[in-house]
Amino acid sequence: MSTSSLSRAARIIMVGCPGAGKGTQTARLLKQFPAVKALSSGDILRDNVARGTDIGKQASTYMSSGSLVPDIVMSKLILSSIPSSPTTSYILDGFPRTRPQAEALSDAGVDVNFVVNLDVPHSVILERIANRMVHPGSGRVYNLTYSPPKVEGLDDVTGEKLVRRVDDDPETFKIRLEKYEEKTKPLIDFYREKGVLWTVQGRTSDEIFPKLLDEVLRRFG
Repeated sequence: MSTSSLSRAARIIMVGCPGAGKGTQTARLLKQFPAVKALSSGDILRDNVARGTDIGKQASTYMSSGSLVPDIVMSKLILSSIPSSPTTSYILDGFPRTRPQAEALSDAGVDVNFVVNLDVPHSVILERIANRMVHPGSGRVYNLTYSPPKVEGLDDVTGEKLVRRVDDDPETFKIRLEKYEEKTKPLIDFYREKGVLWTVQGRTSDEIFPKLLDEVLRRFG
């Protein structure tokens, strides 16, 4: 199966709590449809800062002071990187995070036509976090329950020690989940009003992905 079987361009956004599996679902879609472009807001931000573009310099001033990059600056960054061809399919990762960012995309004529809302129970996410280990050098993630390293506590590739992320403390993460719900509700409402929101429920990526793939093919196949 490839994007040659899609009858129209898919412009996809993944929405979901931290730990809901947005990155996993995106990676599986990209593997299924290799011609779909992956647009990561973090990568775009870092690239513009590294190249010293005008917008990158603006963003850098906020980052160097420890401030969040404002919506208007992030929106300019993303808009400058979105493919201009109306036939290109892509998945936007990490953007928009707020309703004003979504409105900026819409006002600029970006036709987001599929917003995937990953609805995973908080109890499942907190269990994942409690069992999550990472390799600091590469960002490789392991879960002690369903994807453990071959050797306990060590990265499969380098053999280096795995660590827990500082912000993976369950109590801290519970607060992040609550803040996410509060911050993201207006974003979800915006795309629901647009008629492009699709919510999928599940406890694991293996449970969710077949539903997601069927929906992509139903809408764009």
